Amino acid sequence: MPDVRWRADGERTWLLGKPTGVRLAASSYVVGLIVPTVQCSGLTKRYGDNTAVDDLTLSVDGGEIFGLLGPNGAGKTTTFRLLLGLSRPDAGTASLLSSVGPPSKAVLARVGAVIEEPAFYPWMTGRVFLATVGETVAGAKHRIDGLLEEVGLGDARAKRIRGYSQGMRQRLALAAALLHEPDLLLLDEPMNGLDPAGMSWLRELLAGLAARGTTVVLSSHQLSEVERLCRRVAVLDHGRLVELAKMAEIGATSDRVRVTLAASSRATAVGALAAYNAREDLDGALLVDGATVPQVIAALAGVGVYPESVERERSSLEQRVLEVTGGS
Repeated sequence: MPDVRWRADGERTWLLGKPTGVRLAASSYVVGLIVPTVQCSGLTKRYGDNTAVDDLTLSVDGGEIFGLLGPNGAGKTTTFRLLLGLSRPDAGTASLLSSVGPPSKAVLARVGAVIEEPAFYPWMTGRVFLATVGETVAGAKHRIDGLLEEVGLGDARAKRIRGYSQGMRQRLALAAALLHEPDLLLLDEPMNGLDPAGMSWLRELLAGLAARGTTVVLSSHQLSEVERLCRRVAVLDHGRLVELAKMAEIGATSDRVRVTLAASSRATAVGALAAYNAREDLDGALLVDGATVPQVIAALAGVGVYPESVERERSSLEQRVLEVTGGS
């Protein structure tokens, strides 16, 4: 039995992980039924003495964009492989679309994935490649040209893949993953090779898919993009889950205070705030740890320093990932 939860959502009614499309005023709330699209319980994978994924337990809601983060070797790709049935776990279970255990063909038919380095036939054109991938997908041939336009490859449909850039190949891999209109997308580093315009395009694409009810789980080292896309993130380190949080919680104010003041006052200010590990940032502002804004203002006023501004910093996702992984 899936872990069924009720959630108030001011945007749409949720039923079995799919939105009904009912939209309400922002102040209104409708109670809907949420069924996790992805669930892991005690998921573990070992390769000899190396534990690649260690007792991983988490769930991803339907229609959510979820970030799976961590340094290289943290276990992200192995987790994707376990979810897709490409590797078998040594312990624990994984569930896709409410189906527990190795995914069946019927379940995989509802999943799109770009895992590790996508493989292509370099002598094929982009259009022929998608036609080949979609040979067994009902209605795929009628969606190919529209998909190529959607991923920005409309003008390159007749070009051989050997002439594609890395970013173009990434777009083609996404088109292949979307060909059968999946309910769930698993994307391992989908931003690789994309320029800033490409990242903006991908962000809009994934947000649009999620708005239509598609669940997206992605890994990426482009943490600023993850911040803008994801509702929640999980951080892995050496195979273990070390953080599971909403982006709104990670972006909450930190215990660090930033002080902007005249250059002539910095040395005096650093001395007055020495108990709080005050130091200069690259832009000349002072960073102060473990003090409240009133404490900082009082300490500076005591030595006759009156700053231009004193404000508590907001934590970035990058800062949080470095904190929980020890900068590994």
